[in-house]
Amino acid sequence: MREIIDMAALDVGQSGYVTQLSARPAMERRLMDLGLVRGTRVTCMVKSPAGDLRAYLIRGALIALRRADAAGIQLERECPATGGAAP
Repeated sequence: MREIIDMAALDVGQSGYVTQLSARPAMERRLMDLGLVRGTRVTCMVKSPAGDLRAYLIRGALIALRRADAAGIQLERECPATGGAAP
């Protein structure tokens, strides 16, 4: 069974694969321009002390997003044991 979470729920070091974007049209276009399309692997790399900003590794680039923006991105959580998507 696969686990779907929003990107804001990833802890540092956790990864997942994009399944869906849900944002205002301008923000959705911007996220797609950054490479956040279905199947893209995303890894949470750094969390700010206040917790609102997080930096994610997306297609080789480190991108910072606010929690509210990351919450609109649905991911299939990566299974830690196999390194692939959860069954």
